[in-house]
Order: sequence, then C-alpha cells, then structure tokens
Amino acid sequence: MMKYRIFATLIAPAAALAISATPARAQAPAAVAAAAPIISEIISSVSAKPKPQGNWLKAEVIHADSNTIIVHEQANGMMIHTFNFAPELKDKMQAILDHGGFQYGDKVSILFQPGQSVALKIHGKPSKPL
Repeated sequence: MMKYRIFATLIAPAAALAISATPARAQAPAAVAAAAPIISEIISSVSAKPKPQGNWLKAEVIHADSNTIIVHEQANGMMIHTFNFAPELKDKMQAILDHGGFQYGDKVSILFQPGQSVALKIHGKPSKPL
C-alpha cells in the first residue's frame, strides 16, 4: 500500500507536466498578413537610384572613330573588342573626337550588355591631340 501511494504521488506531477508541455501553435495567418503591407510600404517608400545594367570593361584604346571603338582588355591583352556606340553616346563621342578623340593607349572603361557589342557608356580621359 505504501508503494502505491509513493507511486501515485510521483505519477500525478509527471502527468501534469506532460500535458502542459504541448508544443506551441504557430501564429494565425491573419497576423502575418497584416504585417506584410507595412514592410512593402517601407521598401517602396525608399527611392533607390537605378543602377545601369551591364558589365564594365577596363581596356586600352587601339583605335576610335565616330562609329566604333576598338580596345584590348587590361586584364588580358590578347582579347580585342570592337564596340559600336549607343544613340545616346554618339553625340558625346563626336564632341570628344572634335577635341582630338581617344588615341592609342588611352585607358577607358566601357559599359556594355553581355553578348552585345554596343557601348552604353564610356569613361576615360582622352589624351591631348597630336
């Protein structure tokens, strides 16, 4: 009889702990849906400057004229690229050519779309005219 009482006093608290230790339920979907618009409003309110899409190529000029620029990469001198100019860039390149243009060996950076041979932007300092 004594063992039964000890056993009963130990089992009762163990059973109470087992019942109260059920896993917690996930949040209701309504609470999560209410938070989503707040985050999207914050993200949409921050205005980010759009980055130009494409790759920058660091190169040295071989030849440049009013229609094309021929360059070789600084990283790999054996790779030669020929680029046509985008319509927005043609006027800028004509103005550079009027003041002497790019000469052989000038260092330039060219923004272009991968798989295309159209220069979108060109950064570099033309050398003094000969």
